[in-house]
Amino acid sequence: MEFKDATLPEIEAAVREAHVAFLSYKNLNGKKKGEFLRAIADEIEALGNSLIQTAMQETNLPEARVVSERGRTTGHCRMFAQLVEEGSWVDARIDSAQPHRVPAPRPDLRKMLVPLGPVVVFGAANFPLAYSTAGGDTASALAAGCSVIVKAHPAHAGTSELVASAIRKAMIQTGMPQGVFQHLHGAGFEAGQALVKHPLAKAVGFTGSLTGGRALFDLANQRPEPIPVFAEMSSINPVYLLPESLAKNFEKTALLLANSVTQGVGQFCTNPGLMIAVDNDDLKKYIKRLGEEIIKTPAGTMLHQGIANNYHKRMAESLAQKGVSIEAQATDAGNNRQGRATVVSVSAKDFLKNPLLAEEVFGPFSLIVKCADVNELNLLAARQHGQLTSSIIGEEAEIEKFQSLLNLLREKAGRLIINGVPTGVEVVPSQNHGGPYPSTTDSRFTAVGTDAIKRFVRPVAFQNFPNSLLPSELKNENPLNVFRLIDGNWTRDQVK
Repeated sequence: MEFKDATLPEIEAAVREAHVAFLSYKNLNGKKKGEFLRAIADEIEALGNSLIQTAMQETNLPEARVVSERGRTTGHCRMFAQLVEEGSWVDARIDSAQPHRVPAPRPDLRKMLVPLGPVVVFGAANFPLAYSTAGGDTASALAAGCSVIVKAHPAHAGTSELVASAIRKAMIQTGMPQGVFQHLHGAGFEAGQALVKHPLAKAVGFTGSLTGGRALFDLANQRPEPIPVFAEMSSINPVYLLPESLAKNFEKTALLLANSVTQGVGQFCTNPGLMIAVDNDDLKKYIKRLGEEIIKTPAGTMLHQGIANNYHKRMAESLAQKGVSIEAQATDAGNNRQGRATVVSVSAKDFLKNPLLAEEVFGPFSLIVKCADVNELNLLAARQHGQLTSSIIGEEAEIEKFQSLLNLLREKAGRLIINGVPTGVEVVPSQNHGGPYPSTTDSRFTAVGTDAIKRFVRPVAFQNFPNSLLPSELKNENPLNVFRLIDGNWTRDQVK
């Protein structure tokens, strides 16, 4: 099915409707917003097999993966429904007036988080459901009290349209303001640029390439009124293989990393694109065993032709660099939309001299960096860019000897992993899916987990407000079930 790109007048109308809807939607209580989010989840599930088949046809993902991703999407909606119904996320704080304080009286001050306004969400190429139309960005923005304008990804426009229809049904069913969710198509850059530049847009959520994310970030900051952009962009997720562990567990580690590199044809933002180890006989054994697994992995069809073309291009560029050699490569299936799993290696000396080798190759690709010794390994870690994740594979006692490395990686990544792989992002409150630039544009926030809501809110303090004019979360007789910090003590007000 063909989908028409939104025109500038249609974009203008959509953002203005989203703005008008926001003015009333922002005042709804957590119970009403939770009802809306749960209805979205129910309506997505009600789409049934038509959604699954459409997503499979557009992305070539297997049925099990699409079903799993649908569950993650509806789970996200219900998770945020529970969050806003419970209410403590607003971080309500009350410092009561002290009129007799000396040398000066203290005014009554109350503070909470409030929504920013209409949020522009860009559908992600590699997650047609979980990071797209009703994905984590949309769910968290709606939970915050923001209206949302989604720009569908053209690679799975039909899937996006189906999910949008489910959200519209949920809006009607729960009596939401017309325009609280808007859905637009645009195969080129024009629609996205117009949305970000619109003066009524107040924030942006994006998952994609460094080039795309940085372009949106720059555009948002060139506006007369700059707006926040949370863009998840580029991460090679280095894995540090410590010597003692590699000597004892090279085979187990090789299997673990081979599965992670090739999972989903490597099309995950947490794919381990870099392995770093001291060059010795144990590393040679590891590379041999890893190569055996890589070679027998069949080439897989990638999500769309653009991703496949970029993978082939970036891999060819990497292979052309000085000192880079292929350690193992899966059989070429002869289809230019397929991605061959590939592992290459290079010396740390050549890696450090060549910034291109530190760039992401999105797909089933990983680069092994061979260090002359532990000092060179630490030097390489110090030169790393910001990452979503960094992993250490090592014995517990051995890792204790590498405390300096562990402390350094805390400055380089949003999630630190011991004896595990970065793929498999759990959707739980303690998750952090963000990191220092260039992995994201703002390392203070996460795209996954309940704290994702904080991307689309800001604090507001209310000084000397009469109780009748305060938001319900800050009133003395609070009717909501929320935690409030009152004069330094946390208290929970029960539902009345």
